[in-house]
Amino acid sequence: MLETKPPSPGTAGAGVAGGGYHRRWAAPLLASVLLSSLLIAASLFFSSSRALLLSFSPLPSAASAEPLFVEAKLRQQQQLQMRGAAASGGRGRGRGAVPRIAYLVSGSAGDGAALRRTLRALYHPSNMYVVHLDLEAPATERAELAAAVRADPVYSRFRNVKVVTRANLVTYRGPTMVANTLHAAAILLREGGEWDWFINLSASDYPLVTQDDLLSVLSDLPRQLNFIEHTSDIGWKEYQRAKPVIIDPGLYSLQKSDVFWITEKRSVPTAFKLFTGSAWMMLTHQFIEYCIWGWDNLPRTVLMYYANFLSSPEGYFHTVICNVPEFRNTTVNHDLHFISWDNPPKQHPHYLTLNDFDGMVNSNAPFARKFGREDPVLDKIDQELLGRQPDGFVAGGWMDLLNTTTVKGSFTVERVQDLRPGPGADRLKKLVTGLLTQEGFDDKHCL
Repeated sequence: MLETKPPSPGTAGAGVAGGGYHRRWAAPLLASVLLSSLLIAASLFFSSSRALLLSFSPLPSAASAEPLFVEAKLRQQQQLQMRGAAASGGRGRGRGAVPRIAYLVSGSAGDGAALRRTLRALYHPSNMYVVHLDLEAPATERAELAAAVRADPVYSRFRNVKVVTRANLVTYRGPTMVANTLHAAAILLREGGEWDWFINLSASDYPLVTQDDLLSVLSDLPRQLNFIEHTSDIGWKEYQRAKPVIIDPGLYSLQKSDVFWITEKRSVPTAFKLFTGSAWMMLTHQFIEYCIWGWDNLPRTVLMYYANFLSSPEGYFHTVICNVPEFRNTTVNHDLHFISWDNPPKQHPHYLTLNDFDGMVNSNAPFARKFGREDPVLDKIDQELLGRQPDGFVAGGWMDLLNTTTVKGSFTVERVQDLRPGPGADRLKKLVTGLLTQEGFDDKHCL
């Protein structure tokens, strides 16, 4: 049992002394509590003030905000590139400098000689060329074409003619012609070279102006213009081409055969608007890049759609370009061809003859089609419009430069003064000027 010892009288002073001791440590404790309270209050005050200040801070605008999606970022980059190209007039060469053209010239069985003739009439060492005989042509004919290109001293010197060795089977009425065009465009992009425009032709086409005529006129044009005949008024094609579903055996067969139809019909697309026009065109480097390397999925989506579309070459590029805001206002509604059609047009145009010569010249177009093999009108064009000798090249300023340089490989004519344009340049300039200055030109894109 615990016992409490009563305090003795002598210990009373100790009690007084103990009370003083408690008063001595109570004062610092109270001061520390007050100081802590002040610090906590101050911290809360400044935190609230910062939050309040941030709540009134201006937010970044939508225009300056970093795009959330990768497509938007790539679109911004492409727009900057296009503005830069428009400001300078081209890809590395300003407006007024001599442009470069990338050509696809294609043919089928029996077209080897005609293709070689068209190539020589089109040739210029500054340009790039891809030539293609499709899989229907015998292997011997394709080998003869490749051998002729290798053996030619001019082609070998400048190495700007590429022969497609792994040939494609091409059916005009199906999507294989579009696939072949994209294949050639991919080759031209891979091979490099700062070319400005891509032109697709066939062995049945022929130029009506010299390359110096063409380059001279194009040197004065903005490099973002796409010459592509187009309209959204598809008319009878809605029921005969857009709604039917076709299969092109050329996509999976080694033998050419006609397309066949599926019994079911499909509706007109709502995800994009259909356009139609000529299968022959002159497209910019920027637009070709978009079709091959597009930052969004539209080129591939439209390509998949046109895989089952009758005569897809007359709609694919037109539909793509007119559904992309960055390109729709770059169109010039002309295919740069003289073509003689039935009325209403049939699948193929008339073959041109000597009777059409004046019409070709008066059209001011730089190209014409469709020509029969070795038709006499081709000789007349060579003699009177191109100044070309049999199996020779068309004379131009580049021939003068060759006499003063030993350059091999890549070759460019840098100055317009080095070109030798003739009457064809005046005709073509009249056509192009009329197209670009017609009333309401800026309001007539992709209608």
